[in-house]
Parts: sequence; structure tokens; C-alpha cells
Amino acid sequence: MMFKFVKKIAASLALVALFAATSFAFTEGTDYVKLAKPIPNAQGTLIKVFSYDCPFCYKYDKKITPNLVPKLPSDLKFRPFHLKTKGKYGVQGSELFAVLLLKDQKAGLSDRELYTEKSLLKKAKMAYYTAYHDKKERWDAGPDAYLKTGLDAVGMSKAEFDKAKADPKVKALLKEWDQSYDVAKVQGVPGFVVNGKYLVMTKSITSIDGMLKLINELKTK
Repeated sequence: MMFKFVKKIAASLALVALFAATSFAFTEGTDYVKLAKPIPNAQGTLIKVFSYDCPFCYKYDKKITPNLVPKLPSDLKFRPFHLKTKGKYGVQGSELFAVLLLKDQKAGLSDRELYTEKSLLKKAKMAYYTAYHDKKERWDAGPDAYLKTGLDAVGMSKAEFDKAKADPKVKALLKEWDQSYDVAKVQGVPGFVVNGKYLVMTKSITSIDGMLKLINELKTK
């Protein structure tokens, strides 16, 4: 009798273990897709493709990404890529964001600090998000008016920016960001890519913890 009881308990525990193992099983095509054109030299990274023009990027950058990035596994580096093909001033946005990201890195900020108040990139991004999505600013006066919003947010002059964007490192980063389009055309933005190969299907994300589990699984593929 006792043996049967122990067998039942063991069977129940095995069922619980099986459920736990499968409850976070992820499916290609539903939870993620494999990119037809992988991003080169992106092993060990989580790339986020975003646009100042995208309302969902704004929502993610307010509530989700700042809580996700600090919890990423230590062997996965976070990298933001701005999409220049979205928004009237996407090109100018990419140029400014590239300059500011490199300035953040030069100042010693790690990828985990790009959502802290120390980050110039964050300050400019939030200034644009707020202006565009909350205040409905469209910068009808032209590109200089658009740039002024971001430059004022970080205390940089137009002359300083023009000099900085001519740096070969900025140009190289912008060239790398050109790959954002191939990611964005799959499901729009924001787009999160693990190891340059696997695109997270954001419509299937229900929690930050669930997203982290998916990222952890994809990084081992």
C-alpha cells in the first residue's frame, strides 16, 4: 500500500516537473522567427531596433526595456539600433543617436547604463518621444528644428554635433544600423534580435520574465 502511494507521489512530481519544463517551451513562428538575413558580427548581443516615430518603442522604452536590460545574462550585450527609414527625420535621428551612443561609451557607460539618467542617448530619445507622441510636435520648420530638440536635451551645440557626426566611428555605426530595415520589415518596431539571428515576436510577449526566458533560450541556439 505504501509502495503504491509513493509511486503515485513520484508520478505526480514527474508530471509537475514535465509541466514546468514545457510551460516555458517556445515555438518558432509564434514566439520568435529566424531571420532570413542574419545580422553579421552579432553573436553575444541583444539588438533592439527602434524609431523615435514609433509609439510602441516609446512604451517599451518607458516600461519594459529599462527593466529588461539590467536583468540580461552577463554574456549578452545590449545594443540599440535606430531605424532611419521610419519618420520624417529618421536620418537625422540616427545621426544624433549614433553620436550620443558613442559619447556615452567614451564616458565609460556600459550597455546596462543606457537607460539611466547618465545616458545622453536616453535623454535625447525621451525628449523626442515626449515631443512627438505626447506634444504632437512635427518640426515643420525643418531638420534643424528637429535636431534642436535632441541637442537641447543633452546640452550640445549644432556645431559640436556637425563635427562629431563626421567621425569615422559614427559613420561606421550608422552603416551597421542600416541593417535595421531587414529586421523592421518582419514585424515592425521595436524589434529585439538575439545573436543577430532570432527575432522575438513582441506580440507574444506577456511579461518581462517571459521575455527573459525566451532570450535565454534563444542565446543558446
